[in-house]
Amino acid sequence: MIPWNARVTVIALLLVGTALFLHSRTRGESVPPRTSLTSFPVEFRNWVGTDIPIPDEILKSLGPGEFLQRTYQNQATPGPYVDLYLAYLPNQRALDNHLPQDCLGASGWSPVESGVTTLAFPGDEPFSANRYLIAKGSDRQLVLFWYSAHGRRIARDDWMDYYLVFNKLRSNRSDSALIRMNTELRPGENPGEAEQRILSFAGLMNPLLKDYIPR
Repeated sequence: MIPWNARVTVIALLLVGTALFLHSRTRGESVPPRTSLTSFPVEFRNWVGTDIPIPDEILKSLGPGEFLQRTYQNQATPGPYVDLYLAYLPNQRALDNHLPQDCLGASGWSPVESGVTTLAFPGDEPFSANRYLIAKGSDRQLVLFWYSAHGRRIARDDWMDYYLVFNKLRSNRSDSALIRMNTELRPGENPGEAEQRILSFAGLMNPLLKDYIPR
């Protein structure tokens, strides 16, 4: 049997935790200054991009945030494009509308392989990202994506959710971002070759993100 004073302590801690949580939900969140995604470079090194407009009805379903959808091609070695999708989400609630695995299914793509891989870019700590091989009929694409918030990069959306809850209590921030890249596989091309194409693009693109996703 739990002693009476221990039960009082537990109840008091629960009440304090509930009060802090409710307070964090009601006060306005802090959103740090950042550069708009509209200025994200269309060209860097040999990669040249073309914007893909997002229909108004899809933007409405995505909720608050800023979004960029663009396809890039390496002009030095022409081949399949690398599609880039960036989403900056001002609060935790917006994260629920940005689960790429759900979007892929809604677009008719089915996962052939799914897992987590480790990415390591020059000057950065290695981090985990999602790696999907998807198919629609005879078409195949390789997809890499991860979530980013306040200097932390995470593959799993549920772990990002937990992190944002605690960070909102600590610093009154729950903004985050989604970074997704995908490329089609040419006939006879294996997923490893497609992954190298994405990584060659991502290695050049990654240093640019610091201006658009605040730490």
